Amino acid sequence: MSIPLKEFKSKNSDAEDLPMLNSLSSLTSSNFDQPKNNGFRYKFRQFFKSKKKEKFRERTFKLNGSVTFDNFSPNIIRNQKYTIFNFMFLILFEQFRFFLNTYFLLIALSQLIPMLKMGYLVTYFGPLGFVLTITICKEAFDDYQRYKIDKENNSQKYEKLTLNGTVTIPSSEIKVGDLILVHRNQRVPADMILMRTTEKSGTCFIRTDQLDGETDWKLRIAVPTFQRLGDNRDIYSYDASVYAEKPHKNIYSFVGTISYERNGMTETEPLNAENMIWANTVVASGVACGCVVYTGQDMRAIMNTNRPSTKRGKIDLELNNLSKFLCIFSLFISFILVALKGFVSSWLIDTFRFLILFSYIIPISLRVTLDIVRLYYSKCIEKDLDILGTKVRSGNLPEELGRIEYLLTDKTGTLTKNEMELKKLHMGTISFGNESINEVANHLDSAYFFILCNLVFLVLVANKGDNRMRHKKRDISTRTKDLVQALALCHNVTPIIEDGILSSYQASSPDEIAIVNWTQKVGLTLCYRDIHSIHIRLSNNQILEYEVLYIFPFTSESKRMGIIVRERLTGDIYFYQKGADSVMTKIVQYNDWLDEECGNMAREGLRTLVIARKKLSGEAFEEFEQAYQNARISKQSRNELMQQVVSNMLEFDLELLGLTGVEDRLQDDVRITLELLRNAGIKIWMLTGDKIETATNIAVSTKLVSRSQSFHIVSKINSTFEAQDAIDSLRQRLDHCLVIDGQSLQFFIDHFSDVFMEYSTRMTAVVCCRCSPTQKAAIAKLIIKHTNKRVCCIGDGGNDVSMIQAGHVGVGIEGKEGRQASLAADFSVQQFSVLTKLLLWHGRNSYKRSSKVSQFIIHRGLVISIMQAVFSAIFYFAPIALFRDMLAVGYSTYYTSLPIMSLMLDHDVTQEIALMYPELYKDLTKGRSLTLKTFLIWLLISVFQGGSIMAVTILLFSSQFLHVISISFTALILNELLMVILEIQTWHRAMLISELLSLIFYFTSVLMVKTDISNFN
Repeated sequence: MSIPLKEFKSKNSDAEDLPMLNSLSSLTSSNFDQPKNNGFRYKFRQFFKSKKKEKFRERTFKLNGSVTFDNFSPNIIRNQKYTIFNFMFLILFEQFRFFLNTYFLLIALSQLIPMLKMGYLVTYFGPLGFVLTITICKEAFDDYQRYKIDKENNSQKYEKLTLNGTVTIPSSEIKVGDLILVHRNQRVPADMILMRTTEKSGTCFIRTDQLDGETDWKLRIAVPTFQRLGDNRDIYSYDASVYAEKPHKNIYSFVGTISYERNGMTETEPLNAENMIWANTVVASGVACGCVVYTGQDMRAIMNTNRPSTKRGKIDLELNNLSKFLCIFSLFISFILVALKGFVSSWLIDTFRFLILFSYIIPISLRVTLDIVRLYYSKCIEKDLDILGTKVRSGNLPEELGRIEYLLTDKTGTLTKNEMELKKLHMGTISFGNESINEVANHLDSAYFFILCNLVFLVLVANKGDNRMRHKKRDISTRTKDLVQALALCHNVTPIIEDGILSSYQASSPDEIAIVNWTQKVGLTLCYRDIHSIHIRLSNNQILEYEVLYIFPFTSESKRMGIIVRERLTGDIYFYQKGADSVMTKIVQYNDWLDEECGNMAREGLRTLVIARKKLSGEAFEEFEQAYQNARISKQSRNELMQQVVSNMLEFDLELLGLTGVEDRLQDDVRITLELLRNAGIKIWMLTGDKIETATNIAVSTKLVSRSQSFHIVSKINSTFEAQDAIDSLRQRLDHCLVIDGQSLQFFIDHFSDVFMEYSTRMTAVVCCRCSPTQKAAIAKLIIKHTNKRVCCIGDGGNDVSMIQAGHVGVGIEGKEGRQASLAADFSVQQFSVLTKLLLWHGRNSYKRSSKVSQFIIHRGLVISIMQAVFSAIFYFAPIALFRDMLAVGYSTYYTSLPIMSLMLDHDVTQEIALMYPELYKDLTKGRSLTLKTFLIWLLISVFQGGSIMAVTILLFSSQFLHVISISFTALILNELLMVILEIQTWHRAMLISELLSLIFYFTSVLMVKTDISNFN
């Protein structure tokens, strides 16, 4: 889209893609645990939803101060998940989706049937109720916190402009058509058209970090006709009519018009995204007067508040499958005991009674225990002094960090610092580097001297002496001036003036700030800018003034930006444009050096940008302006029509001015990090918007590829024959690093995804160039689908959000592009090097500890169940409980919980060893810590221990049967505590305390009753 006087949202062409125009709406949820729209769960939720979905529609309304519009969504923010009426229904439904909870609910309900009753109801309903109570209280507390925040936002006071002055109303009473005054540092309560501002320039800055995560300020432009009015209330005198398109999620696009009567004629002005201030943004300068167009559910901020689906770790899926196996195992034992008894008349009831007795096998406490230990893991990560600033946003995924086999990483701002510096300027026959700043400044002084002095005098001087040298020097100076002047004008940078002094620059792209800083060093300083003009100060303090006529901002699709300016001194009109070489090559005049120099700069690791211009005659500009204005007021396909006019009337046969090379410095310790991760067996894919030469240079400098590794480049594939040939070549080079461009990648994704993934996933490193945000997410999903391995995605920009959410683990870096990636990720970090400790230490420990804790809890249930089976078998296969009531409850709670939970402190190697030998991480990726094999080993141990305890107890104390329960239960407790001791590899003080507390609590409870422990039954 291209519109005049834009907010100047641009980014240098060879940089990574910006967040796509609809980056928020394109946030793709992970590809697992997605609810089906036609499923029971979806219908159940729909039935209990608290409000009906609003029907989005376009709107036209009069702006006269006397009409209210109540037929649109009320301006009420509601982020609560539940209502008073549906809370219990939804929370219980969510909880009983889990197999364990459903199983124990059935077991507990069976105790209401007299013939199946095995003990006190509290024995069975207690543990289930405890688990549910914790969850319900947590959900209720979280929802109450959301309610308080919503109430605070809905009750915030705003000034509403009426025909009789201003009145103060709460945010919840704001309606479509209201004129609202928003002061500096105040939150915008609804989506509004910026009608007027107290800033003389007719613009105001807004902060959008709470909307899109970007930290740079955005420039918004008031409607010119209303900005010229003397007072805000004069707006009502126009009796204007406002048209706004139907609401949608795209915060970078808006189509609207405002019409009014003037001199007996109806005039229409177009409204675009730069005229809008969205809800949840903050006014950063002046006082804004806005006309409300969208409220409540129609606001962009609300429409983009999509709750992503919850990711579940692989260990949860494995434990869920093991629980089902244990259920089958308990049914098998029950059937065997009933069969050995001979299937008597009550065999079906006996089967159910045995199932109830063996319910210990299914560990109901497993989920609660894992939640507790994961909370501990999260706190350890967040409080680690070596990785300060790391935040855990998904507390159920720490174990996933220990099983990563594929790492998908962005480049700009992730592997690099996103700190830009202009390193090289090339004009075909001459180039300038950082060391040539003084030379460039001299050329500029010379060029402007020739322009501003008497031309006749210069001609006379030029005819004397070495005319060739003078002519050559002037020619180079003029060309240098043209290029540097283009760099000083064609951008979206706004200077921030404080107390009359230039303090800093604001822009959406660090590339542009780097270029403007460089032009300042050589003598062209951007000293003033508003929506109508740009002022450039020369080294001699002379000011050059330019009138801004039109701006065509950068987009991910166009990969270029342009500006039309009129030089006030001469009246000359120029169209300047800069962009990626891939698109600018087709727009500029023929040349024989651009492609070669772009490749040379890319091999140096520089981000390239092509600069061009065209001088427009007055007639050509008027013709363009008329066609462009007609496209601007169109209500249908406005953006496409505007771009078509620009392409047809401006973007051809441009004069090539030069080429810039910008360096993006590498992140600290990125080389060491990538080398350690590669040695840990993790295959690394770098996904970047840069060209092939730049990407391969970064791959070498970051040690993404090893010294002995070669590149295998695949590019410009657009036919089946070429794709098949590339696959055959790839099959023979699996030890190479694959480098593929976006065009070829898309062809493989569309036509040969399976065979491409088969070979590419076997390579240790892959570099994808010219990669779009949608392609990044598609790659993550394809790797998951094809390999079923755990994938980690890391990035720092809004264009990485879809990839981050598509991976099993998403890591977001809080970078210069904002916090959008950080907020959407499962883990938020400060820099890329944090991954070393996050994966190799915290991830490894989390997975090994959770595996050990889970298997101990399963073992605890198996042992007591085996003892129950032996007891029943000895006593004529009767379904009678060995341990009942308090013994049954205490065994899995207060007698053994602390020692088992203390295993979350255990580790097999020190931190130094884990980081020094990353090969230790490889073993975890195979999932050997928790497999069917390890389960069967624990099953055999449980059978041996349970059978031995019962057999020895009965053999030794057969004459004192009353003591069998006491002795066997004591032996069971001591066995569990001893097993924990034997499994500990690194002792911690808390482990010893937990063992002693369990022993003390057990024997104290025996002494307190002052009788045989069998009385507990």
